[in-house]
Amino acid sequence: MLLRALFLLLLALNLGVAAWLYFAPAPPAPEWSASDAGIPALVLVSEREGAGPAQAAELAAAPESRSQLGRDRCVSIGPFPTQADMRAAMNRITPLVERIQYREARATQSRGYWVYLPALPSREQALGVARQLSAKGVRDYYVVTAGDQQNTISLGLFRDQANAERRRRELAVLGFDPQLIQRTEDLPVYWVDYADDPVKPVDWRALLPDLTELREQRVSCF
Repeated sequence: MLLRALFLLLLALNLGVAAWLYFAPAPPAPEWSASDAGIPALVLVSEREGAGPAQAAELAAAPESRSQLGRDRCVSIGPFPTQADMRAAMNRITPLVERIQYREARATQSRGYWVYLPALPSREQALGVARQLSAKGVRDYYVVTAGDQQNTISLGLFRDQANAERRRRELAVLGFDPQLIQRTEDLPVYWVDYADDPVKPVDWRALLPDLTELREQRVSCF
């Protein structure tokens, strides 16, 4: 009988503790700060006192650049034959201008002039014509033995067109029919674009006295 009474008492106590834990109010959650202690919180300019519509509009508008105001003069100089020439020019001009950039382009450049006799049907015929040249005192020639120009007889490469024309006439007088063509190659060239003050334009020619073949042209501002 005593054991039964103790069991019922313990059961009642357990039920009372469980009920108190279930129905007791939850403790308040701790408040977390958006910044560390001692550091003021960030405040937007528009949230400050006295920041009216005029000030907000002024902040929203992007500042106008010189190119937007139309006060810049934008030019391009070139073509520079190598990157080294282009970079040397940029180093001299950069401190004097508002903005500067470079760009790469392609240009067909002359590699000189070639005087030759057109390809013969066979190597034996090409060698036969070579012997005729030698018999008439011509020493500066070469029989092409391979490639697209096989069996062609080269009579010289010339940088100057006038010299190439003179060579062609000399061979024509000896009874041959030499041809003359200009050899070209598609190569990269470089331009330097910059923006400066039209009131005080940059004298780039004085800065680059050795590059006499450069030219200047106006371009749209960037």
